[in-house]
Amino acid sequence: MRNIPYGRQQIDQDDIDAVIETLKSDFLTQGPKIEEFEKAFAKYVDVKYAVAVSNATAGLHIANMALSVKEGDRVITTPITFAASANASRYCGAEVWFADIDPDTYLLDINAVKKLIESKPKGFFKGIIPVDFAGLPVNLESFRSLADQHGLWIIEDAAHAPGGSFIDSKEQVNKCGNGKYADCAVFSFHPVKHIACGEGGMVTTNDEEIYNNLKLYRSHGITKDNMSEDPGGWYYEMQTLGYNYRLTDMQAALGLSQLKKNIEGVARRNEIANRYKEAFQNTAIKFQSLPDGALNAHHLFVIEVENRKGLYDSLRANNIFAQIHYIPVHTLPYYKEIGYGDADLSKAENYYNHCISLPMYPSLTDEEQNYVIKKVLVFHG
Repeated sequence: MRNIPYGRQQIDQDDIDAVIETLKSDFLTQGPKIEEFEKAFAKYVDVKYAVAVSNATAGLHIANMALSVKEGDRVITTPITFAASANASRYCGAEVWFADIDPDTYLLDINAVKKLIESKPKGFFKGIIPVDFAGLPVNLESFRSLADQHGLWIIEDAAHAPGGSFIDSKEQVNKCGNGKYADCAVFSFHPVKHIACGEGGMVTTNDEEIYNNLKLYRSHGITKDNMSEDPGGWYYEMQTLGYNYRLTDMQAALGLSQLKKNIEGVARRNEIANRYKEAFQNTAIKFQSLPDGALNAHHLFVIEVENRKGLYDSLRANNIFAQIHYIPVHTLPYYKEIGYGDADLSKAENYYNHCISLPMYPSLTDEEQNYVIKKVLVFHG
């Protein structure tokens, strides 16, 4: 049996041809493939605007900037996420406060967020960054209602969830990143994600002002639009301080090719998830619950077990390279040093003590999955 990682990109000849075609074109960066990718992605998630960026962390950073996050602001997010979800607000000088997770969905618990907000004076917090962890969509309708009561913005961290969706109270399907309830959303195109561009990300929004600011911040704050003067075709203006967070045309070409296969990819990921659930349903092994009406895009398939370290080592000894997602952000040395070590986040910490991510990617074969299941059950059956 070959090595089986927890995640793996799937590159076929169509992807290779798309990149080669762009390599032979006139533009390797700042060319037409960027806008083509943005428009295709916006259509895919049912949103007005999409801005391609160099990676999801860059996307989170400029999303915070577009919402005017600044020194002294306070932002709420989940501790069970990659550090970038919190770091991006820190880049802007904001404090990050963590609220606990729901122990069944592993998502940011709205009741914990509500309790945290109501424990402080009105205006203490500025925004919320919920994360569609493992591909499971947060019910943003509920978060929007809470945010509106307290004048807060919402950034949806949808890095795990292109293709995921939930049904709102009006029985309407809401795709992750559609901007109906969040001010903007951020996606990742890292190789182990659904759409692999090597690196890359996308920020989506329905707000034109946010969209225009995102474009400015992505490219040094420079624009040729709305200029105070125009002496010639070469002229541009730097209107604010921005960054070089641009995606290349080669990456965009690969992203376009990958995007076309994501509906099929999400379907396959759910087939794999259902086979895991069937295998583990009558055991002591716990897995992420699925709320009614939700479609989990399944970047990850996480289980909880009693002897996580033992299972991790046993799987690796059998060439199964499971992973842990994630070390709670508030327990990382940097965040401990700035005062988050005493936060009451017991559910997140309990989850971390038991969690392990099993192989989950569309090219995982039934034979390989059966082997993984067998090795898990031998250890924990």
